[in-house]
Amino acid sequence: MDHNIEYRKAIAKLVKEFYRRTNKKPGFRPGETPIPYAARVYDEKELIHLMDASLDFWLTTGRFANIFEKKLARYIGCRYALLVNSGSSANLLAVTALTSPLLENRQVKAGDEVITTACSFPTTVNPIIQNGLVPVFVDCLPSTLNPDPREIAKAVTSKTKAIILDHTLGNPLALDAILKYVKKYDLWFIEDNCDALGSQYNGKRTGSFGHLSTCSFYPAHHITMGEGGAVLTSDPLLKRIVSSLRDWGRDCWCEPGKDNTCKNRFSRQHGQLPFGYDHKYVYSHIGYNLKLTDLQAAIGVAQMDKLDGFIAARQENFGYFMKHLKKYEKYFLLPKATKNADPAWFGFPVMVKKNSKFSRLDIVSYLEKHRIATRMLFGGNLTKQPAYQNVHYRLSGTLKNTDMIMNNLFWFGVYPGLTPQMREYVVSVFREFFKGLR
Repeated sequence: MDHNIEYRKAIAKLVKEFYRRTNKKPGFRPGETPIPYAARVYDEKELIHLMDASLDFWLTTGRFANIFEKKLARYIGCRYALLVNSGSSANLLAVTALTSPLLENRQVKAGDEVITTACSFPTTVNPIIQNGLVPVFVDCLPSTLNPDPREIAKAVTSKTKAIILDHTLGNPLALDAILKYVKKYDLWFIEDNCDALGSQYNGKRTGSFGHLSTCSFYPAHHITMGEGGAVLTSDPLLKRIVSSLRDWGRDCWCEPGKDNTCKNRFSRQHGQLPFGYDHKYVYSHIGYNLKLTDLQAAIGVAQMDKLDGFIAARQENFGYFMKHLKKYEKYFLLPKATKNADPAWFGFPVMVKKNSKFSRLDIVSYLEKHRIATRMLFGGNLTKQPAYQNVHYRLSGTLKNTDMIMNNLFWFGVYPGLTPQMREYVVSVFREFFKGLR
């Protein structure tokens, strides 16, 4: 008898019982029970995976990380997925990878320009600045909340070397047009897919279109590890660079705890080091340590098995709110999916139209008073944020629509944990708000 397996089965049974006894959810009480914009959705399976990983006590990346990376790469449609400790770290690695000398004449260098949007989350833009590159901001369309590809084309100069853009709130970018310009001007393209895991464009999943793409597994996202993220690519050289940057900048590709995978550990010349210097301690990049633990990856493996169900629930919730809020289009600009896209919506965005009888503050305050959580579209216009006042950037055209989004748009949740009673309550609160305007 393998006692290891038998003990694990016995503990798993106890964990399942623990979950059953301690996770009885109270009934929904309208006006009292908070409705968050996002939250963890899990059951005993995540706890059992977490327990299983903890019994290994292999606290760095290990067997669950390997399983997760393969599942994620296959799901999105890329050759490689590299797990990291957050979506923000994933963006940092993706942009930094483009500055690697291994890219030779395609290496992006300090002072080069990267096209992006100011209507974004800060850590989509921050890696551009952190690498000594110049962000070039283009405006967004109020309907899709994504940039107009024609504005991207206008922003290109001889200094432009890359584009990094997010699929806003899960709504895919107009990828056909963007990729046309990427090819025409020989640019690098990074997809920030952190809010769009499972979204599709022309039948392909977002995250598979760029040279590099990124994901986040923070609790608000489509799946969660608590903290965590990933960089994806189908390019072997980019995979090697990202792996090096993630793992201290090392040149060696041995897995943690393994030696001499290359069979040349002590038989090569590296830079000006002594011949035969241990390859495990050779560094070819100025790197970081941005790995995550196998405990987190274990949770992610369980979550991946539920992803399609999570996405279906998000889309159902989104459709419900669209059906019931269309009657208020006189006052609201409601979201519009990009042409040829099937979004796995992250949230339900609502823009208060100019000359409405109320302001965004009025409706947001009313919703929050009734325990319905709302959020702004992240940084609004990042150029207005305190952190960016002394940052060197370039504007291509105006940010008129970005300012409008900053001033008038909010969003609320469509996450899978919403119950039918919660959805009905949200719609009823909107209805009561508009009754009060008469």
